[in-house]
Amino acid sequence: MTAVPDASAARTRTAVVTGASSGIGAATARRLAAEGYRVVLAARRKDRIEALAAELPDAEAYRLDVTDRAAVDAFAAELDARHDSVDVLVNNAGGALGADPVATGDPADWRTMYEVNVLGVLNVTQALLPALTASGDGTVVVVSSTAGHGTYEGGGGYVAAKHGAHVIAETLRLELCGEPVRVIEVAPGMVKTEEFAATRFRGDAAKAAKVYEGVAEPLTADDVADTIGWAVTRPAHVNIDLLVVRPRAQAANHKVHRTA
Repeated sequence: MTAVPDASAARTRTAVVTGASSGIGAATARRLAAEGYRVVLAARRKDRIEALAAELPDAEAYRLDVTDRAAVDAFAAELDARHDSVDVLVNNAGGALGADPVATGDPADWRTMYEVNVLGVLNVTQALLPALTASGDGTVVVVSSTAGHGTYEGGGGYVAAKHGAHVIAETLRLELCGEPVRVIEVAPGMVKTEEFAATRFRGDAAKAAKVYEGVAEPLTADDVADTIGWAVTRPAHVNIDLLVVRPRAQAANHKVHRTA
């Protein structure tokens, strides 16, 4: 019997990466571009994603706030109008604010974290799911966190939001069973990027540095990007449901080896 050629293999596959202006998002865009994907960079800071797009062989930059549903729908509609395929969606936009206990946490911070980490994932996934399904071999990646799988003091708002992101991935996988779309969750532990802790502590460099104090080798953005790239490039019938990645020094959210 003569094999039927895979149409998707003959064309350049497209990956949309949210939160692509820095950190894990930018590193993931570079990794997927190296794998031969045409990368669509989506983030709020257009200058940054335009600079990154200029580095990559086949990339485009779109200014996008994932919490703005109208903007997300317009973004999806533009891709559809141009007949652009969408084969991979990496839901990376997210972040943490503050480290206050539940008793004194700022509800505005909790709301902001929920909107970007949960509703942002929902918005972009809903908007691009028809295109991902139509590709015949789509992949949704949710970059959650080990915070989505275990609590720690001072992390209530972020933990709650990342639990929400985890549940979206878990539920979507059940609901898409039988459809040609994989749902992958990558949950990083301690990652040292240029902005995550600084943003969490509103620019307080001393507090940000203390997060990584005494940890010789926390994960890097490239470490997580390699993990995402590996999971995405498995054969189409292979789904990496959940991949937790931590530095060797971190056994759990609350147990980290620190040198003197």
